[in-house]
Amino acid sequence: IMGRDTPLKACLTKTEGHEDGFASAGELRTMYETDPEAKEVIDVALGLEGLRRQDGIHAAAVVISRDPLTDYLPIQRKPDAGGNPEDAPIVTQYEMHGVEELGLLKMDFLGLRNLSVIERTLDRIEAVSGERPDIDAVDLADEPTLEMLRRADSVGVFQLEGAAMRQTLRALAPTSFDDVAALVALYRPGPMAANMHRDYPELKNGRKPLEYLHPDIEPILKDTYGLMLYQESVMRVAQKFAGYSLEEADNLRKACGKKIRKMIAAERQKFVAGCVSEGYGEELGTQLFDIIEPFADYAFNKSHSYGYGLVAYQTAWLKQHYPVEYMSALLTSVKDNKDKTAVYLAECRAMGIDVLVPDVNRSVAEFAPDRSSGEDRRAIVFGLAAVRNVGEGLVERIVAERDTNGPFEDIFDFCARVDPVVLNKRTMESLAKAGAFDSVGHPRQGLCLVLEDVVDRTLEHRREQELGITSLFAAFEEDQADPAWGGTKVAIPDAEFDKAQRLAFEKEMLGLYVSDHPLMGYEGALSRYTDSSLSDMREEDVAAGDRSPVRTVGGVVTDLRRSYTKKGDLMARFVLEDLQAAMEVFVFPKTMAEYGALIENDAILVVKGRLDTREEEPKIVCMEVSRPLLHRGEEDLHIKLPLGVLTDRRVEGLKDVLSGHPGPSAVLLHVGEKVLRLPPEFNVDCRNGLVGELKRLLGQSAVLS
Repeated sequence: IMGRDTPLKACLTKTEGHEDGFASAGELRTMYETDPEAKEVIDVALGLEGLRRQDGIHAAAVVISRDPLTDYLPIQRKPDAGGNPEDAPIVTQYEMHGVEELGLLKMDFLGLRNLSVIERTLDRIEAVSGERPDIDAVDLADEPTLEMLRRADSVGVFQLEGAAMRQTLRALAPTSFDDVAALVALYRPGPMAANMHRDYPELKNGRKPLEYLHPDIEPILKDTYGLMLYQESVMRVAQKFAGYSLEEADNLRKACGKKIRKMIAAERQKFVAGCVSEGYGEELGTQLFDIIEPFADYAFNKSHSYGYGLVAYQTAWLKQHYPVEYMSALLTSVKDNKDKTAVYLAECRAMGIDVLVPDVNRSVAEFAPDRSSGEDRRAIVFGLAAVRNVGEGLVERIVAERDTNGPFEDIFDFCARVDPVVLNKRTMESLAKAGAFDSVGHPRQGLCLVLEDVVDRTLEHRREQELGITSLFAAFEEDQADPAWGGTKVAIPDAEFDKAQRLAFEKEMLGLYVSDHPLMGYEGALSRYTDSSLSDMREEDVAAGDRSPVRTVGGVVTDLRRSYTKKGDLMARFVLEDLQAAMEVFVFPKTMAEYGALIENDAILVVKGRLDTREEEPKIVCMEVSRPLLHRGEEDLHIKLPLGVLTDRRVEGLKDVLSGHPGPSAVLLHVGEKVLRLPPEFNVDCRNGLVGELKRLLGQSAVLS
């Protein structure tokens, strides 16, 4: 009313909490008292105020009862506009708070993409080996899985893949499933505000002394090292120290969650009084409530944390024991998110898994494990449906023909056998540029030069076959002709795109670099100039908002666009892309005037700047630009070895990995404060997967350059 959030009833009758609205509505009350027509309208409005205008349905909530729901509340069907009421879902006529007050159980069933990833992984394992692991019976003390988590190799693991979470994983060094469940609970606003995500690892590993506010709290919080990590912790403390019943303890949790000052003040008074009456004193009661109040709203209950923790552990177990099957399922789950796909492709490379371009003889619609080169090769092949202009319907036709009649021998065999609907010139060109015909021996550029002629002649021959027409010269062309294709094969030039053009077409057709990347081989050298990756910058700084720090990142420039301001000053924007992510960079006139000469497409640049999060898609505001001095694969290799990881097994593993990559680069080991240069017989070639093998053995942060 009059721009104030005041109910109509409170404008006519003085109501607590709406005094200002009542004071401003004197004229309305006068009209109500003196104008019969106004009174009639207002009385009708009073009857309507507060009524529901429409029914909504919770996206995931289900109400459960042991008896028929109609014994407790009214129900109805909620049809969509124009829908058949008989097919509509049954919903309660009471809203959620009323349902809870009746004592009925309301549960939210939320869909998790990762559950589909687990199921797809199991399907792939069964397809390859004939056996299907029982994912619900995995060993929760599996040492290889816990070791992988201690190395923080958790990219792609549910709930544990963020940069901040990986940092906590290293600090925590989990030794049990309980630690994994605790990690899920730690990364909530309440525990983080109380600094628990830092305290928990320090307390667990004895780097910080464990102290309890009172000896009686130890049995309650011993498992969580003295921290009220779960909602149940809050409730049990209230029961023990303030004499609360279980219902009262739950009401305390809800009161803190609602953030209603009057309710919290009343609960504080009740809690402290309870502590006094139980013999613990006012001071301890106040201390405990000061911990409970800001925390209770944001804490997970223990069952939630353990449920999410189990899914996290299961995905970690699959990544450790079935990496190819798991990563292929994971890539499929994010196929429409190019940023996530790029992150997981980079993780595959770090794990030593080859990711192959789409292939008409090996690919299906989705990412899939590739076993065509033998059991020893770890590879994933891109799905054909990922290629631009190639829909899943076309892929089904290609795969069906291949499954029925065997692999395609060459482009001519492919054109002769597949459904004619596949022989769309745009589709065929997209497949060629993406590398889908590489395995049948045709160079991409040469194939693109003659593809239109091949398709035209194939379609013409098929039309002639349908009409029963035979070439008059067929008998004379017998030696050169392919009967299935219908004539002399078109000669395919032995021409290939240069690397830059080949990768550009790959990115155009697939949205990503796959067979190679402009930065491949330069990762170590580039890391000397940067303090963050693009993916870490996006993840950590979006949360910081206006307080995001200045960072230095590196990558290759694409999609450069120059423009002029209204004042006529030159500025630019471009996409900076590293091996895991891509972000748009803005270069304003002052910076452009100083560094503009360095900025060009395909250049590898180091950019210093800050994240701008005002728009939905964050962007980097550039402050400085430089071109790094890069030498591919010949610079020294620096490896960080924390004393805690120097086991005999790891040392032997390190020797084996280094010996398997002989080359020109010296190896320097950073052990504590010392730097040790290994003898020349351990010099290595930093290309061809060495960095990935080292990260798998020693952890993602082990390779310094």
